[in-house]
Amino acid sequence: MSSSPNKLNVYSGTQYLVHALIWQGTQLLVLDQRQLPERVHYDTFTTAAEVAEAIKTMRVRGAPAIGIAAAYAVALSVQQHYAINNTGWQQQVTADIALLAASRPTAVNLFWALSLMQEKLALITGSPIVEMINQAVEIHQQDIAANQQMGEMGADILADAQGLLTHCNAGALATGGYGTALGVIRSAYQRKARTVFAGETRPWLQGARLTVWELAEDNIPVTLIADSAAAMLMQQGKIDWIIVGADRIAANGDVANKIGTYSLAVLAKHHGVKVMVVAPVSTIDFNMQEGSQIVIEQRAASEFLPDCYAQEGGVVSAWNPVFDVTPAELISVIVTERGAVFNPFQQGVRELKK
Repeated sequence: MSSSPNKLNVYSGTQYLVHALIWQGTQLLVLDQRQLPERVHYDTFTTAAEVAEAIKTMRVRGAPAIGIAAAYAVALSVQQHYAINNTGWQQQVTADIALLAASRPTAVNLFWALSLMQEKLALITGSPIVEMINQAVEIHQQDIAANQQMGEMGADILADAQGLLTHCNAGALATGGYGTALGVIRSAYQRKARTVFAGETRPWLQGARLTVWELAEDNIPVTLIADSAAAMLMQQGKIDWIIVGADRIAANGDVANKIGTYSLAVLAKHHGVKVMVVAPVSTIDFNMQEGSQIVIEQRAASEFLPDCYAQEGGVVSAWNPVFDVTPAELISVIVTERGAVFNPFQQGVRELKK
C-alpha cells in the first residue's frame, strides 16, 4: 500500500524530511528503501510475519531501524493474537519473535530489541496491546534521542575537519531518525560547511541510492564517488575523517559494518586519515569478545551476478558477504550516546556497559 505520511515525527516533535518507519496506532508504515531514490513508497503492515519479510528482503535496513521495526512487529503480533485468543496468545507471539530473530543474523540491535520486548511481555500487568505498543514507541524515541546526542558529540570531535567520507547509509533511513554517521555529518554541517563524500557502496548501492538522496533532502551538498576512488581522494589529502555506522561491535572494539568498511579503514591507516564509528550502545555485543566471532550474513549470488552466469552448476559464481569486520586497531574513535571511546584497541568498549 502506498502512503504519503505526515513528515512530523510524532515521537520527538522534531521535523525530519526522511522517515524509514512510521507507527500509526495499529499499523506500521515501512519505507521500501529498495525503490529509492526513484520512488518514495510506504508499505503498510499489520502482522509480525509481514515485518519479518520486510527486514529479510531489505525494505527496511540498518541495524537500529531493524531493531525498531522488530519491536513494532512484536506489538503487532500481540495486537493480532490477543484479539483472537486472549488466553493462549503468548505462544503465537513467541513464534513470531522466533521468526523475526531469523530474519537477519548480523544486526545485534534486532536481538536487543526482541529481548526488551520479551522482558516487557513477561511483566505485563495491564492491557498487553497498549503496554507492548508503548514499549516499542519508547525504543523508537530513545533511538532518536541517542542519534541526536551522538551527532553533537561526533561534531565536537570533528572540530574544524573539512573532508568527510561516509560509506553505506547510516542516516535517518537506517535508524529511528536523524542517523548515526549521518547524524554526525548533519550536526557538523549545521556548525560550518564541510566537504562531504559518499561511496556508492556496492552491490546494493546504499550510498548512491540512499545516502545521497537523504543528504539532498536536507540540502547538504554531497559528492558521490565510486568505491574504488576513495584511495585516490585520500592520496590527494581531501579526506580528514571516514565516518561510518555499525551493525555489531564486539567488546574489544572490533566493528562489523557494511562490506567495504574494512578496506576503507586499511586505506585510512596508510594515508593518516582518521576513522569514526558511530553507533548506539545497543549495537555493542558485550558477550562477544572479538570480531572473529561475529556471524557474517551471506546473501544470494544472484543479487549481483549477471543472469547469463547465474545457472546452477556454471563455472562462474559469486561471493556476497554483506558485512566485513574492521579490527579495533584501525579505528580512531567509537561514538555512542554514553560517550566516546578513543583508540578502542587499547581498552575495547567494555567501559560503556552499565
